Amino acid sequence: MEPIRAKKHLGQHFLKDENIASKIVNSLTLPCDALLEIGPGTGVLTKYLIRLPLGSFKAVDVDRESIPYLKTTFPEKADCFIEGDFLRIDPGSLFEGNFSVIGNFPYNISSQIFFKVLEHRNRIPEVVCMLQKEVAERMAAPAGSKTYGILSVLMQAWYSIEYLFTVSEQVFVPPPKVKSAVIRLRRNDVMALGCDEKSFVLVVKTAFNQRRKTLRNALKSIAFNESEQLTILLTKRAEQLQIADFVYITSQIRTA
Repeated sequence: MEPIRAKKHLGQHFLKDENIASKIVNSLTLPCDALLEIGPGTGVLTKYLIRLPLGSFKAVDVDRESIPYLKTTFPEKADCFIEGDFLRIDPGSLFEGNFSVIGNFPYNISSQIFFKVLEHRNRIPEVVCMLQKEVAERMAAPAGSKTYGILSVLMQAWYSIEYLFTVSEQVFVPPPKVKSAVIRLRRNDVMALGCDEKSFVLVVKTAFNQRRKTLRNALKSIAFNESEQLTILLTKRAEQLQIADFVYITSQIRTA
């Protein structure tokens, strides 16, 4: 059967290199009770995943051509393939307990996928994914780096992130205009930040939206209870702060 054609409007670039596919799958931590593949496409990862000792496996793809192709190619796993948009479904409803996530994420929605993962963070212990190199670097960037930003802080608050390896654009059909990378996210032991989570997100986004300014100026729209530690932190720029610093700043928001 001829491979289905990549649909550029979905931001999809299908992996054709078997060595890279195998390397991505081998980056998963085993044993793994349940696994969700996002955007299986032509099944280049799927063929390796279904060989793993998994308690449960599901694959979700929004592309209407992908699902019939996968069901025909892997008939023994036909019930595992679901046509749907990961961003619109409740992934937690697909499994009884915790589940890991793997996939070649479409470049145009990778950040949205990660925010969806955060919504289910207490049930998703690990994510292994390939995405645009620039976004991967941003995700794993440490404080003080020029690429350290909103996504870095919000994801690293809940996950330890490893940049595993870079992937050439030539191993895709069609080749994207940028390089890709594979990263691994592992849930850390943080169960609560110690501040209001919505306010934490607001502080982080507001701080980095004006990242060249000191936090005193970038966060001037937010009222704080002044303290010596806060005064010191507000003299810095967003990229200079650790996650604990953002938590502390959020905890000092004036509530009355």
